[in-house]
This record gives sequence, C-alpha cells and structure tokens, in this order.
Amino acid sequence: MLRGDVRAMFRSAARPHDARSIVTAGRRGTALVVNGRRHGPVTRLITPWDTGQLASPFVLINYAEVERRARPLFGSLPPSRITTLAVVLNGELSFEDSTGRRGEVAAAGFAWMKAGSTVWHERRHSVHEPLRMFHLWIAQFGAQTACAAASECIAPNEVEQDGPVRVLLGEFGRARSRLRQAPADLNLFHVRLKDRQHFRYTVPDGHVTWLAVDRGALQLQAGERALWEQVVLFGDCAGTVEAQADGETSFVLGSARRRT
Repeated sequence: MLRGDVRAMFRSAARPHDARSIVTAGRRGTALVVNGRRHGPVTRLITPWDTGQLASPFVLINYAEVERRARPLFGSLPPSRITTLAVVLNGELSFEDSTGRRGEVAAAGFAWMKAGSTVWHERRHSVHEPLRMFHLWIAQFGAQTACAAASECIAPNEVEQDGPVRVLLGEFGRARSRLRQAPADLNLFHVRLKDRQHFRYTVPDGHVTWLAVDRGALQLQAGERALWEQVVLFGDCAGTVEAQADGETSFVLGSARRRT
C-alpha cells in the first residue's frame, strides 16, 4: 500500500489509462472515474496494482454478471491479512472455503470471508436468472499475524435498511450491519434509487470513498455521470457525496478510514 500524505498521493500516483479526473465540487476531494476491464464474465473495477492503491483498504473490486454455468465462477486465494466480501444482487451463489465449510448466498444477501481460499459457484438448483454480484478484497490493518480462516453469511432479511440504503458494513442513519466480525471505521452500502431520486452521504473525516453502479446511472454533483462498469473514487476528506438517479439505479458505495 502507498504511505505518506494521502493528498500528495492523489496528485502524484500513476493513474490507469482509462481514468478521468472529475472537477472538485464543494468539500469533496478530487475524484476519478475509472472504466472497468472485463475478463470473461468478471469486470475488474479496482485492482491492487493500480487504483487499489488509491482506494485502500478496498484493494480489489470485481463485478460479475453471468448466465448459469456448471464450472466455478471464480476461485479466491487472497494474500494474508485480506478479508473478502461477496454481495449478491441477483440470482444465488454457493461457496466452499478452505475449512470445508459450505454456504449459500441468496439475492440481497452477502458473505464475509476472513483469510483462506474460497471457491464460488452459482447455486446448482437456483432459478434460471443471471447472477449479478460484487466481490471485494478488504485489507485488514493492525494484524501482525495471519488470521484463521472463517466465514459468515448474512441473509437478505437480516440486512438492515434506512430508506433506499441497505447497510452491509458499518452504519447509515438508524441502520447497522448485522455482521458479527464487522471491521471498525468501514462502511459499505447497497443503494437502490428511483428515477430522479437523490442520495446524500456525509463522509466521515479521513475516509476514502468510492461507488460503483450496478444498474442505471448517477448524476454526480460535479456534473459527471457514473455508469455501469465504472467506479468513482473520491479523495480522503470530510464533506458529502451527492448523486441523483438517472432512471432506476442500483449501486454500491464503500467508505473507510485509511490506515498506514
């Protein structure tokens, strides 16, 4: 991960060729709009070797949208001190981790994995509909030794919601994450807006923030639009992120304090 002053990092870090600057608006920091890179059924939005350095502790974000298939969607063997999160938006997913534990994740649910390898499949007996999901790697800070493998699933009816915001990690308004092993100073939301509906998020001081669109589009306060297969990165600063839906829109937003 990069060290030193975060603002200096945003000025000097190399950006991928498909990143575009957004004009600074209000108290938000300068941001980037990055186009994802598709690899088969998976679109890589953030990777550890480029934009993951700017979005840390979110070092990898994949988006997948695929029809049913017999072979695994992907396997995951992250480095030590990395936890993974799978957010299912449509369809159903099953997994097996390195301890032999198996589980299933239904649409609107998610699974949290701490250390160890995981193989992800579409659920064999699910209804025939495309699977849509986000898959994230999140760096664990302060851990001096590798953690034992563990996993935890949150069912759709266990996800608390405040208005259009479903809270996967952290808190928003009166909604809190049900995850028992949730890390501190880290928020992750799934937001669903109607056409022209507004969204406003007050960014905690020192948080780096990003959002990725699953369906529809967002009009950002800087005048840019965020589309499917794009991720928007905001700088480390207090202030607000504001957006308006262009059509019915679904997106995921992550926010976390950067630690070195």
